[in-house]
Amino acid sequence: LTKFVLLGITGCPFAQIPLFGLLLLLYILTLVGNIGIMVLVWVVPSLHTPMYFFLTQFSLIDICYSTVISPRMLADLLAENKTISFTGCMMQFHGFAFFATAECHLLAIMAYDRYIAIHKPLLYVLIISRHVRRQLVAASYLAAFLSAIVYTGCTFGGSFCGPNIIDHFFCDISPVLKLVCSDTHSSEVVIFIFVAINALGTGTVILLSYICILCTVLRMRLVGSRAKAFNTCASHLVAVSLFYGSIFFMYLQPMSNHGGLDKVASVLYTVITPMLNPLIYSLRNQEVKDALVKCRRKV
Repeated sequence: LTKFVLLGITGCPFAQIPLFGLLLLLYILTLVGNIGIMVLVWVVPSLHTPMYFFLTQFSLIDICYSTVISPRMLADLLAENKTISFTGCMMQFHGFAFFATAECHLLAIMAYDRYIAIHKPLLYVLIISRHVRRQLVAASYLAAFLSAIVYTGCTFGGSFCGPNIIDHFFCDISPVLKLVCSDTHSSEVVIFIFVAINALGTGTVILLSYICILCTVLRMRLVGSRAKAFNTCASHLVAVSLFYGSIFFMYLQPMSNHGGLDKVASVLYTVITPMLNPLIYSLRNQEVKDALVKCRRKV
C-alpha cells in the first residue's frame, strides 16, 4: 500500500462542524497555555528552579504531542479526501509514540522531583542540580526515541496487501495492525512488553513518589500547609490518572478487544490532557500566580 484512508473522529456529517469548532478551541487553548508557561518561566527569574525547568519541558512535549495529532484531525473534519500516505502515517505514529512515551518518563521525573523537594528540602538543590536535571530529561528523550522506533517497526513492519481504511482519526497501533496481512502476534507481544515497561514502570515511580509525599505531608504540623499540599497532590493525581488510565485502556488489552470506545479514550490523552496540564500543574501553583501578577504589573 502507498496510502491509507482515515475515517476520522466521526462519520456523522452534521456533527463535523461543531466538533471542528470545539476541537479547534481546545487546540488553541493547549498552545496558548503551554507556550504561556514556557514564556513565563523564561522571563521571571524566580521561576528558574528545577521544578519549572521540568515544567517547561513538559509544556514543550504537550505542544509537540498535540500538534502531531490535532491539525490533521481538524483538517479531516472538513476535508472530503482523508487519505494519508504510508510514510506520512508512519511518521505521524512515530512522533506520537515518541512524545507520549517522553511524557510518561517526564511525569515520573516530576513526581520524583517533588518528592525530593518535600522530603529533603535542604539537599534539594544539590540532588537535583543543573547537570542532573539535564541528564534526566536527556534520558527520558532517549528512552522515548528508542521505544518509538520499536513501536513503529512492529506496527508498520508487516505486509499490507488488503484494505487500507483506518477506522480512527490518526495512525494508531490497533487500527493499523488490523490491516496487516501477515501474522501480528509477535509484534503485539513486543508492543505490549514495551508499553508495560514504559507505562507501568513510570506509573509505579509516580505512585510511590506521591505515597511518600503524602506520608511527609501527614507529618506536617500546620493545617494550612497540609491542606494546600493535599490539594496540589490531588489535582496532579487526577491529571496523571486521566492520562495513564486512557493509555492503559488503549495499549494494555488484547487487540481483539478494541472497539467503539477507542476514539473516546484517544481524545482524552491526545486532546484533553495536553489542554488541562497547564491549568493543573501551573495555574494552581501560587508561585506561578505571583509571577503572572508581576508580569501584568510590568506590562
